[in-house]
Amino acid sequence: MRKINHKTKTSTILLILLLTISAMLVISPSVIAQQIQTKKTYSYIGAVPNPVGVNQEVLLHIGMTDALSSVEMGWEGLTVTVEDPEGIVTTLGPYRTDATGGTGDIFIPTKIGTYTLTTHFPEQTNVVTPFFIGEPYECTFQASVSDPLEIEVMQDQVQYYPGHSLPSDYWTRPIDGQLREWKEISGSWLVPSSLMGVSVYPAWIAPYNDGPETAHILWTNPMTSGGLAGGETGEHGFESGDAYEGKWGGSIIVSGRLYYKLGGSRGLTPVEYHCVDLHTGEELWSKVFLDNASISFGQLLYWDGFNNHGVFDYLYVSSGGNWYVYDAYSGDWRFTIENIPSGTTLRGPNGELYIVQVNQAQGWMGLWNATDLCLSQAVGSNRGSWGNSVHMKTFDAATTPSAWTVNVTIPTNLPGSVRTAFFEDKVIGSQNSLTEVTLWGLSLEPGKEGDLLFNETWNADAEWVSGNVTMMGMSGGWVALAPDVGVIGVKETVSFYGFSFETGEYLWGPTESQYYLDQFFGDGRFIAYGRFYSTGVSGIVYCYNATTGELLWSYPADDKYSEILWANNWWTEPMFVTDGKLYIGHAEHSPIDPKPRGAPFLCLDAYTGDVIWRADGLLRQTHWGGLAIIGDSIITGMDTYDQRLYGLGKGPSDVTVEKISTAVTKGTAVTIQGTVMDISPGTEDASLKLRFPKGVPAVSDASMSDWMLYVYKQFECPEDVTGVDVALEIITPSGNYQQLDRTTSDVYGNWAFGWCPEETGTYMIIATFEGSNAYYASTETTYLTVSAPMATSEVDLSSLEEGQSNLEDSISNQMTYILAILVIVIVALLVAIYSLLKKQK
Repeated sequence: MRKINHKTKTSTILLILLLTISAMLVISPSVIAQQIQTKKTYSYIGAVPNPVGVNQEVLLHIGMTDALSSVEMGWEGLTVTVEDPEGIVTTLGPYRTDATGGTGDIFIPTKIGTYTLTTHFPEQTNVVTPFFIGEPYECTFQASVSDPLEIEVMQDQVQYYPGHSLPSDYWTRPIDGQLREWKEISGSWLVPSSLMGVSVYPAWIAPYNDGPETAHILWTNPMTSGGLAGGETGEHGFESGDAYEGKWGGSIIVSGRLYYKLGGSRGLTPVEYHCVDLHTGEELWSKVFLDNASISFGQLLYWDGFNNHGVFDYLYVSSGGNWYVYDAYSGDWRFTIENIPSGTTLRGPNGELYIVQVNQAQGWMGLWNATDLCLSQAVGSNRGSWGNSVHMKTFDAATTPSAWTVNVTIPTNLPGSVRTAFFEDKVIGSQNSLTEVTLWGLSLEPGKEGDLLFNETWNADAEWVSGNVTMMGMSGGWVALAPDVGVIGVKETVSFYGFSFETGEYLWGPTESQYYLDQFFGDGRFIAYGRFYSTGVSGIVYCYNATTGELLWSYPADDKYSEILWANNWWTEPMFVTDGKLYIGHAEHSPIDPKPRGAPFLCLDAYTGDVIWRADGLLRQTHWGGLAIIGDSIITGMDTYDQRLYGLGKGPSDVTVEKISTAVTKGTAVTIQGTVMDISPGTEDASLKLRFPKGVPAVSDASMSDWMLYVYKQFECPEDVTGVDVALEIITPSGNYQQLDRTTSDVYGNWAFGWCPEETGTYMIIATFEGSNAYYASTETTYLTVSAPMATSEVDLSSLEEGQSNLEDSISNQMTYILAILVIVIVALLVAIYSLLKKQK
């Protein structure tokens, strides 16, 4: 093994040296070649896959063997001739290569047979810069034609990597990079919930999650003293951190890690952040950033440069006009950007951070690129490496004008102010008054930046003036903004108006007034899935068509026990939408104590309003501390009833089946039995171990909400708890597979099934819990040996009957002899008695 390793290392070193020498030779012609003013070239063409199926994509590699001296350069005008199986010739291109001399294209063959492809490089002159010594010089690179490449096209499709299914077991980070399909369930939450609103669209929308469909709890962590204080304090609980002193604010999720702070409200110090594994609840580290500063947002930056590629995860702390950037994994400082320009922060498709700034008075609009700033100051390039190029450095945004990638004039004196912006789409501004709404848009589309898209004025309803109404929300009356539509709310009438962000025109409104209590809360509204959602103090969730204003459905979060003093419904706030589901919770500005009991946490179908699940009293939200958030398909949030942190999601299960050590006889009934348990991280807590020494049973989805209250909050055990189904299968001694039957576990997690085996030998018994919306599946096996019955002797019935007849004859004869003897004896006695009597006379 040591020799093999030694050879491997030696080979690796030699390979690196060869590649290094090759790179040096490719980068520049040799010193000898500096004197040559013309150079022969060698074109090439490659194809992957080859052979290939008809109508399948083929990746072509097109180019010539000489590299260029700068990454911005490339060879021009290359073409590829294609001769198909019928002899028809077509031309692809022209192409421009990158600095290595090559480029790529997609080719789709449509006929079965042999295609012939050839690259043609046209003569051209370029500047050659020697790598070692010498001055740059011009060189003419001669035209060349590659060797022809044959592509074999078959009827059958070639197989590509089949991909991977989504997980069927409980999963954790890191996710192997080959499991690309898991991107759909592994989203992050990069903007703190306490900062959410119209200015950070689409922060309400949380894609790339499998939205939990039950209230199943994975783990809990205490945050501070919480719950009922008890004793001499009576019914009162510990302070929950609402009313401007939220304990949960500023929380984000980056790559399966939750970051939340304690102690940072209203000047209280220190502001200590905790980093927690979202899947296990384990705390990984804690620290104080700067001088008790808060995390402003997170970033996942995909860097695709010519030297390195990959995602960098960061935490951003904004303080004093600067961005301090920290590694999300360790919490260590990575770099700083000083003098951040004002404006609206946007994210590019790869997570890049931009700021759009609009100066309406001077007629100017600019787009600032933080990524370009860092690279230009670090290495003088914006296409190289990231990582080591920018880490451990400080950059000044005020000294690099080139970071403003857009710098255009716009119409002057556009009214009002910027309301929102959408990357590479548009900037929206408005001015609202009681008499009119003026709406304007500027293009951010590449190549059209600064173009005026629209500048429209709508005359407001007369009631706005007569009623001296007030606009809702914190952005000039806009309560919800999306790329295609925006919604204005009127406080007194609790009604809404829709406007097109494509044309600036009025679309609809006013809607019919919502319940009057909704006038007291203007932040619980957003747009997703083409729908406008609105809820608030009324406790009624309203869903409108965002394009027409039509009311599609409504849902009242009713208070079953009249704990709320001002309404029949709970004050509700939307937390997020994901996976076609809308998650709603109860929160209140400054709740009295004792807090009203039974606050709902619920999941609605975002399209129909149907209840998917509801848990009353499980997870009461905090208005000032921030609502629950989601990442990696796990909901996490603070419960103000007990001041604990909760993680909700689909958890692991464990089905067991008892070992059957004693063989049974064929035809004898046997009991197969076992358990189904919830083995989520929270069940390992010491307090649960004391209450459930044999483990926490798994229960049905229908029982989950009340069961979680019992398990994690010590409520009474529900009376109608049902277990989960267990499927039983067997493999017989002769090797046949059979589905045996199904059974259901009880409230203690136990299950049993009676069965009579019909074949001798050893059976494999398979017990499977197939999973549910709350649990992943689990399986276990056991074995049963079945023996034959005890052997018994056969009886000859005819002999038995003959023997019985002989016995009866023998008994009959013996009785005759006995009777004869008795008669003789009796006669003799009578004679003797007679003789005796006669003598006496």
